[in-house]
Amino acid sequence: MNITVIGLGKIGLPLAVQYASSGHTVVGVDVSPRVVEQVATGLEPFPGEHDLARRLAEVVASGSLRATTDYADAVPGSDVAVVVVPLFVDDEAQPDFGWMDAATESLASVLTPGTLVAYETTLPVGTTRSRWAPRLEAGSGLREGVDFHVAFSPERVLTGRVFADLRRYPKLVGGLSAEGARRAVEFYESVLQFDERPDLVRPNGVWDLGSAEAAEMAKLAETTYRDVNIGLANEFARYAETVGVDVAGVIEACNSQPFSHIHQPGIAVGGHCIPVYPRLYLWNDPDAETVRAARARNAAMPGHAADLLRRVHGRLDGQTVVVLGAAYRGGVKETAFSGVFDTVAAVAELGARVMVHDPLYSDDEIASLGFEAYHRGEPADAVVVQADHAEYQDWYDGDVPGVRSVVDGRRVVDAAAWPSAFVATIGDGTVTARLGQAVAASA
Repeated sequence: MNITVIGLGKIGLPLAVQYASSGHTVVGVDVSPRVVEQVATGLEPFPGEHDLARRLAEVVASGSLRATTDYADAVPGSDVAVVVVPLFVDDEAQPDFGWMDAATESLASVLTPGTLVAYETTLPVGTTRSRWAPRLEAGSGLREGVDFHVAFSPERVLTGRVFADLRRYPKLVGGLSAEGARRAVEFYESVLQFDERPDLVRPNGVWDLGSAEAAEMAKLAETTYRDVNIGLANEFARYAETVGVDVAGVIEACNSQPFSHIHQPGIAVGGHCIPVYPRLYLWNDPDAETVRAARARNAAMPGHAADLLRRVHGRLDGQTVVVLGAAYRGGVKETAFSGVFDTVAAVAELGARVMVHDPLYSDDEIASLGFEAYHRGEPADAVVVQADHAEYQDWYDGDVPGVRSVVDGRRVVDAAAWPSAFVATIGDGTVTARLGQAVAASA
């Protein structure tokens, strides 16, 4: 097949490589000339995706994949056009369709009969049918379901492990018509390979959910579930701190029973997915109070961590506090909705000078995020662990001369390695209970 992939970002580019590796001819379209130039030379434009560099170089060298900024060079005559363009959510939880509207209109202007258009960007329920199909028809003069077909198939992968996740999870699809669904199933079966999954109710592979709306809702539901689950875990963590219980042991005990699957609490929920897609769900279902409450609880955790630091450390006026981790999660160079922003703001509000360290970011990159860079070995008064980078497991109090307080938001550090500091972990009420005893004794 001739396949066009629109959007060569952290998901779109691995998808293009996967399709080309499966024996098809792929053209990637992106608005960034820099990205297109790097892809055209076989160089990955962003680091951190496992096996992407090798596989990209191979398919570019073989001629199976090329890149362009020109829709007219890529789309006409394509059997399939896959759209993986970002959709953003503003501070009021309203979806911003700007980039996707522009991509859809550019695609429509050069769409030719016989093409299957598959949207993979996570969307509010009903968007594929009510927004994209009419725009494609208006811009092309063609009829959906007759001249071309549209389907929705959400990406279900995490950056850093895209190729493994493509094999691991069923590919969900939903068409706007039975023929569109049939073509989508046929397409994805030809470009994906799946691992055996005896734990699933049906064989791993491409699953037709019956409609685009069902596929749209499936992606929102699975991600919203995680946000709500983490929100519940954070509720348990905050309560455990008040009653002298370590929530980690409680969760481990609960999850020993097969009907309990409590997630882990922590300082923040970041990334492109978990903090964003519940807002898209709320846009569809504004009465979903459980979802709204969980989102609010998770959004409040950086402030809770700052308050815990104040209780551990005392007054923070004039103190230097280091936040470890700018990334939203360990091992991934990405700050989308990272907890670092709210954590720094909350600690700064208490009067501290706040510095940020991240092994994946240069000083200039830290500065571009609006932070002052910290270097291992410089003195500071307190530490807040925001990202679970593996490097932080090896840090000890000598790495931060003068430190006397640590709030571990990710259960990363070894408290025994920080004997000069009081180490408090979110959800560990046994530590905060000792803090209360120490305060009482000093009084």
